[in-house]
Amino acid sequence: MVASFFSLMLVIILLGIFGLAQWWQIPVGNFADWVVGLASFGWLLTITTVPWNIYFEAKGALSEATLSAENGIAVDDRQVDYVRSLARWSLRLVLGLHLLTALGLYLLASTGVSQLGYWGSVAALLLSGLRPALRTYQYFAARIAAIQQQFKYPREDVVWLRDRLTQAETKLEQLTTQLDTEDPASWAATEQRQRQALRQDLTVLATEVMTLTATNQTEHQRLALEGQQAIAQLSADGRFLEHVREIIRFFKAA
Repeated sequence: MVASFFSLMLVIILLGIFGLAQWWQIPVGNFADWVVGLASFGWLLTITTVPWNIYFEAKGALSEATLSAENGIAVDDRQVDYVRSLARWSLRLVLGLHLLTALGLYLLASTGVSQLGYWGSVAALLLSGLRPALRTYQYFAARIAAIQQQFKYPREDVVWLRDRLTQAETKLEQLTTQLDTEDPASWAATEQRQRQALRQDLTVLATEVMTLTATNQTEHQRLALEGQQAIAQLSADGRFLEHVREIIRFFKAA
């Protein structure tokens, strides 16, 4: 998006320069040459950027897939086949675009439309080799950086760490499931139900203890009252017997 914006701005600036040059009567060629030159520049910029980027990104993905397969990492074969097909067809497309562009610009020059067509056709052919050469350099630089990165962080260690992380995530999910109180089958929900049942049992026991305490206190009071009544009765009986003895003693003395 940014590249397209700058290309459009460049075209507008060049057209403005051409208009000013014509207004000041400066010999800068005819309008057809400028149109052919600007169109060729924009088209060459497009075909050397978009399709080549697709091709090299696909090749990079294939290299990563091969390296992952060598290290025992599972790779989706359907995705690999898709990327391989994309790389093959994008290469054919970009080479065909370069050849058609060179042929079209040559025809423009040979038919007398614009002499810039010769230069454009040569540029199209040169860019068909220059762009891959530049990208190849970038690819090797990226590969060297990746190798250096693997020396610091080997892929086996990364795989091991990923497996450990997967195991940790699995255990965390299991713990989360066990601690989920909304799930009736979870450990936390079971413990909560058991605690509630135990709390209810303790409440019942406390109520029974209070009832027994009240009953025991009532019985103690009843027994104490009965004891007092029995003692009072014994005292009354003792006094009655004492009176009887006094009477008997009186009659004996008489």
